[in-house]
Amino acid sequence: MAVRTTRVGDDRVGGDRVGIDYDDEARVWLLRTPGTAYAVACPPEVTVHRQQLPDVLLHVYWGAPVTLADAVQIATVQRSRWSRRGFESPLDGAEEYPVAGGLRFARPALAARFAGDVRSVEWRLTGSSATHDAGAHELTLEFADAYFPLAVAVHYRIQAGTDVIERWVTATNTGSAVIELDRVDSAAWTLPEWDSYRLSHLIGRWGAETQLRRQELTEGTFTTGSRRGITSHHANPWFALDDGTATEQAGSVYSGALAWSGSWEFAAQRLAQGGMQVLGGLGHTDFGPYRLAAGESLDTPVFAGLYTSDGFGAASRGWHEYTLRHVLANADTNRPVLYNSWEATGFDVNEQNQMALAAKAARIGCELFVMDDGWFGARVHDHAGLGDWRVNPDRFPNGLTPLIDEVHRLGMDFGIWVEPEMVNPDSDLYREHPDWVYHFPERTRHQMRNQLVLNLARPDVADWMFTQLDNLLSDNDIRFVKWDMNRVFTEPGWPSNADNPARLWTDHVHNLYGVLDRLRAAHPDVAFESCSGGGGRIDLGILARTDQVWTSDNTDGPDRLIIQDGYSQLYPARAMSCWVTDVPNFLDPRTVPLRYRFHAAMAGVLGVGGDLSEWSDAELDEAAELIAQYKKVRSIVQHGRLYRLRAPSDGLSAVQYVTRDRAQAVVLAYLGAQRFGQRPPVLRLAGLDPTARYRASGFDVEFTGAALHTFGLPVRLQGDYDSVLVHLTRIDD
Repeated sequence: MAVRTTRVGDDRVGGDRVGIDYDDEARVWLLRTPGTAYAVACPPEVTVHRQQLPDVLLHVYWGAPVTLADAVQIATVQRSRWSRRGFESPLDGAEEYPVAGGLRFARPALAARFAGDVRSVEWRLTGSSATHDAGAHELTLEFADAYFPLAVAVHYRIQAGTDVIERWVTATNTGSAVIELDRVDSAAWTLPEWDSYRLSHLIGRWGAETQLRRQELTEGTFTTGSRRGITSHHANPWFALDDGTATEQAGSVYSGALAWSGSWEFAAQRLAQGGMQVLGGLGHTDFGPYRLAAGESLDTPVFAGLYTSDGFGAASRGWHEYTLRHVLANADTNRPVLYNSWEATGFDVNEQNQMALAAKAARIGCELFVMDDGWFGARVHDHAGLGDWRVNPDRFPNGLTPLIDEVHRLGMDFGIWVEPEMVNPDSDLYREHPDWVYHFPERTRHQMRNQLVLNLARPDVADWMFTQLDNLLSDNDIRFVKWDMNRVFTEPGWPSNADNPARLWTDHVHNLYGVLDRLRAAHPDVAFESCSGGGGRIDLGILARTDQVWTSDNTDGPDRLIIQDGYSQLYPARAMSCWVTDVPNFLDPRTVPLRYRFHAAMAGVLGVGGDLSEWSDAELDEAAELIAQYKKVRSIVQHGRLYRLRAPSDGLSAVQYVTRDRAQAVVLAYLGAQRFGQRPPVLRLAGLDPTARYRASGFDVEFTGAALHTFGLPVRLQGDYDSVLVHLTRIDD
C-alpha cells in the first residue's frame, strides 16, 4: 500500500524550525523540536532470521538536531548492523513500540489476547497523518492486526518552544468480540548504545517523598511503579538516563514522565546484546486484563520524553518550561501566600477559633485562609463524617458565610479542605450506598484511617461527587480547594461490573479528571491543590487540572530540602506548595529556627501552617517581615529558571532562580551544620548575564555576572541551621 504523510508548515522559534518531515521512499518520519530531532521508520519489509516481516515500526534516532537525509542514512546503517545470531532477535530493543509475539523476546509495550487465546500481534501499517494546530504538530501512525479486529494508532506531538515529545497510543476494537489487553503502554523510549547506563528516579514513602536515587543498570529489567491506585508516595512516574558521566551542568540526559494519576509502571530493560529501552504506561503488572469491548477505544495517557545535552539541570529546566507552558493551569499567575488551620485546630474546628486564626494570618501578611478538616457532617474525629459534605450546624450555626465575610474583611480569600473520594462507614452516605465503595463480595472491607475508597469509576458516583462540590462552591465564596486523598486502594472490586474489573483502575482516574474539569469550567475563579496525604498524587496528569500540589506532610525544613530537590527534577516551583509549621514536628524532634523554616518554604509556593495562637509577638513580627520579603521575589521564584547550585547536605546547599531576561535572581542558601569553625565555600552562581553588573541584597559591593559564575558569591552563614535569601538585581546603565 502507499503511505502518505502530508508535510505541515514550520514554526520558527528563535530561528529553529519545528515540524515533521517524511521520506516517502524510505518511510522515515523526522520530528524536529527547537533543539532536538526524533526519527522513526516503518519499511515495507525487514529481514529477521531470513524471513521477511512487513511493517515493523522501528526506532531510528533521538538526540541533537539532524536532517531528514541524516535520519534515512541512520535507519539504513542500523539495519545493516542487526545480529543474525541464534537465540536472539534484532527486533528486541529496535522497535519503536514493541508488540508481543513473533520473533521477539524482550518486554512488549502491547500484549493482547484474541479469540482462541491467540497472544500474538501481527499488524500492518494502514495510514499516517501529520497535522498542525495552534503551534502543536501531531503525527499519527495507524496500524491494524492482519487478522483480528484490533487497530492501534501510535501518536506523537511536539510543541513550539519545547523539546519535549509527547507520545501515546489508541487501541480500538473494530470487531464484535472482546479483546483482552494484558499490557498497553503509552510508549517505549529507545536510547543510544552506550557502554553503561545510569538511572535516576524518585523513591520515598509517606512523609519522605521524591527522594532522588541514581544507580547503574546492569543487563536485565528494572521496574518501578505504583500498585496503589494513585501515583503514590513510594515512586514517581519520572526517569532520567545518562551514561554515568552527566553532571548538573553537562552531559547527555534522556528523561521521561507519565501524565497519569493512578497505578502505573515503568520498565527499564538493558538488553544483553546491547541497547536500552524504557517502557511505561498505566496499570501495574497484573492489573488486567483490560477487556476492550466491541467498538471501544482506549487512549493511554501521555508518556513524554526529553533529550538535553547540558546535564540534569538543563533537563529539569526543560521540564519546568514545558509544564508551565503546556500543562499547568493558570501558570502565568502568582500563587498567594496561604494559611492552613490543620495543625492549629485539627478536628476541633468552629467559627470562633477559625476567625481568631484568620486575624493572626492576616497580621503576618497571608493572602488566603484555608480551613482544613472538621467543618462538615459529624466530622469531629477521623471515624465519621467523610462523604457527608454538609456544613456542621453545631460548629457553624449560620453556615460558612460569617467566617468567609470575616476572612474577606481581613483582606484574604477563603479556601477549604475536602476529601471527596473517601467515605467513613459511619456516615449517612455509606449507610445509604454501601455498594458505592470498592469491595469484593464475601470479603472484609479493610479500612485505612477509618475510611474506604468510593468507587469513582461508577458514573453515578462521579455525578454525585460533582454535584456535592458544585453546590459547596456555588453556595459559598470559596476561591481555593485543597483536594485530599488519604488512603490507597484495597479490595479493588466492582461487583456490578464483574465482566471487566480492570476498568476501575482506569475509569477512576478518568472520572476524577472529569469531575475536576467540570468544576473548573463551572467555577473558573477557584484554584485547586492536589494532595494525597502529602505528595501521593503528583504527576503531569493531575497538574493539568490543578494549580499546585502539596509536596509532603513532612514540613521539617532540613527534610523538605531533600524532598524539594527530588521534586524539582521534573516539577516547577510554581506548583510546589511549602508550609512553615511549628517545631519540633511530628516526625523529627529537632528545633529549627523560624528563619530557616521560612527560607526552606520560600523555594516554592509559600504557606504557613503553624498554630499562630501560640506564636509570640516577636515570632509573628519576624514572620511578617519574611513574608513581605517573599512577596518581593515571589514572581522570580515561581516563574524563574531553577539552578540547583549545591545539593541538600549537612553542609552548604543552595538553589537559584533567574528571570528569563536575566535581570533578577534569587539565591536561597542553607547551612545544616558548621564544623570546626570552617566558613562555608563560596557559591558559584549560574544563568546570569556574564557581561552585566549586579547588586546583591546584604552586600555593599557590586558583582559582575562573570565573577559570580567563576568565583562565586561569599554567603555569610555560620552555626547550625543558618540560612539566607539573596536578591540580585542587574544594574542597567
